[in-house]
Amino acid sequence: MGNREPGMGTKGDQWAEELAVPAVRALRAYDPGHDLVALRRRAAGTGLVELGSNENPWGPSPRALDAAAAVLGELHRYPDPLGGNLKRALAAEHGIDASQVVLGNGSHELLMQLAQAFAGPGVDVVASQFGFAVYAIAARAVGAHLRVAPALPLDDAMPRGHDLDAIAGAITPATRLVYLANPNNPTGTWFARDAFAAFMARVPDHAIVVLDEAYAEIAAAPDFGSALPLLGAHRNLVITRTFSKAYALAGLRVGYAIAHSALAAVLERLRESFNVNAVALAAAEAALGDRGWLRDTLAANTREREALAAALRERGWPVSPSQTNFLLVEFGARTARIEQALLERNVVLRPMAGYGLPECLRISVGGPGENRRLLAALDELATTGDFSATDQRG
Repeated sequence: MGNREPGMGTKGDQWAEELAVPAVRALRAYDPGHDLVALRRRAAGTGLVELGSNENPWGPSPRALDAAAAVLGELHRYPDPLGGNLKRALAAEHGIDASQVVLGNGSHELLMQLAQAFAGPGVDVVASQFGFAVYAIAARAVGAHLRVAPALPLDDAMPRGHDLDAIAGAITPATRLVYLANPNNPTGTWFARDAFAAFMARVPDHAIVVLDEAYAEIAAAPDFGSALPLLGAHRNLVITRTFSKAYALAGLRVGYAIAHSALAAVLERLRESFNVNAVALAAAEAALGDRGWLRDTLAANTREREALAAALRERGWPVSPSQTNFLLVEFGARTARIEQALLERNVVLRPMAGYGLPECLRISVGGPGENRRLLAALDELATTGDFSATDQRG
């Protein structure tokens, strides 16, 4: 029995755990939220208000739709394995060389690959409290040691936002990756371009800073700025972006990383063959070129976000500052019950208990009709007294 191979004779499903490597045994899968397909089926009569996944409710550029349709007749062919046209379009858009671009099946894939390439047992990975869940998953999946820096306090102008000083202080000689986001999901907060430049000046060369700019196109605060201009001065900076948010191509899963060409070359070794499909390549390139559509959809998002935030605050719910297409809202001790009551009314929000924020819900900015249905449902709950903002404060 002492020589029994892993998994042999083990009861139940424990055998699979024994066969997995230690890092994976300790891992929890990414939680995408509710089973939306089942909820759509249930709400077929009235329609589902989907405000849990930070999608763009105005849909893709018409040019992107046309480009996607044009590819459908060639689905028996593999896509361009290099993604050359999209890489060149991104290089032209951002004023960089195409050799600095790595394409991913969404930025999620790239965040994981960065840990595969540069982290592992005996290596530190630094991330912020209340950061995107994938950062921790990426670190733990490769057996790295995750160091979590505390977020900014609630009395700060950016409550729960990244504390760049704390993140810099968490970097050790063993650190190889630092994950942070600007703006941040799920808090919606951001940090100023000058503050990030000062932060990068403090980061040693052995630590690669991965800046997740998934919502960068949406952010328009005067002090916000992309870190793209810093790439030339910091070879240890990697910026990831996605076409899922501002460009409304979440269903096609296409993202990209921009880095020093040497770092990009390392990531290319891990890139799965044909990882971005032909429809996604064509649609993303077309969307990138439709600046008028992007300008209009971003303006609509800003308008609806500010109106929704104001309406929630008027009802007594605290709303965090946001430069994204979602809001982090505090609903107090009865958050879970409120979320369930809204779900029963076919309004889907994203619970935040998994992020250590059990009294908050994340609300994607919907179109005007969707936002009205959300507010009407909250008002209906408030009439019971049990779910009102006043009641939450005791």
